[in-house]
Amino acid sequence: MKGASRRGSRAGACAGVLLATVAALFPLGGPHTVPAEQTHAAAGVDAAPQGPGKTRVTAAVLNLDGKSLEPLLDGEDASYDTASIVKVDILATLLLQAQDAGRHLTAQERALAEPMIRNSDNAATNALWREIGGAPGMEAANKRMGLTATEGGPGAKWGLTQTTASDQIRLLLSVFDGAAASKTDSPLDKDSRAYIRSLMTHVASDQAWGVSAASGSDHALKNGWLQRTASGLWDVNSVGQVTVDGHHYLVAVLSDGSPSMDDGISVVERAARQAVAATTRT
Repeated sequence: MKGASRRGSRAGACAGVLLATVAALFPLGGPHTVPAEQTHAAAGVDAAPQGPGKTRVTAAVLNLDGKSLEPLLDGEDASYDTASIVKVDILATLLLQAQDAGRHLTAQERALAEPMIRNSDNAATNALWREIGGAPGMEAANKRMGLTATEGGPGAKWGLTQTTASDQIRLLLSVFDGAAASKTDSPLDKDSRAYIRSLMTHVASDQAWGVSAASGSDHALKNGWLQRTASGLWDVNSVGQVTVDGHHYLVAVLSDGSPSMDDGISVVERAARQAVAATTRT
């Protein structure tokens, strides 16, 4: 994040960050009686506190105008919690399932999909996660889109889906067009890809941070953030497409272990700028 003005634009959203964190782990619509300290253990995720200075970050960048389908990686291509970047995967799954049924999304599905991507709405995500069949439904779609290292969160905990930066590039390749993308034979049809891109291009202003730091005004993205209850540290992620000097790049930056959301955003934006700059030199 650059400057106080952009940080200020997030101030209105920050008051709801902890609520959004809980909602990413549990479905809305009922009381949450499980103590927060038990939630990560119940999900099979290590809840041991991390010490200071253990922030991890991995960036993956692919030049859409190039011939290679292999992204340039900066950092270990390890698994991270998705937090809300999984919402792109949920929408892609929903659209693929609708295609298989020979239909378009219903008005109600669109009324849920649009705030899920543009505003990162968790209640809408809960409903669509149930509709696609949760982790099994998403993983079946992911197999068709070429993802190999993404495991859906247990039960209703879509925010604890595990993924890698390179797998997020594979997902983005199924959505964005380009010389490299044309070689992937995406199972998503033209209209489905255009719909996802349109929502990622018009996210709400308080969501417009992350990989967009590597470009000017021409970008499409989805961000995710999650505070780990036991440690108080933050997962902060950003995925999308950016344009630099007329060239289009897919970018995925995943991080965890930041002491605050703002620190995590700074880590992600710095990694995005550096990774894209390195790719433009190759």
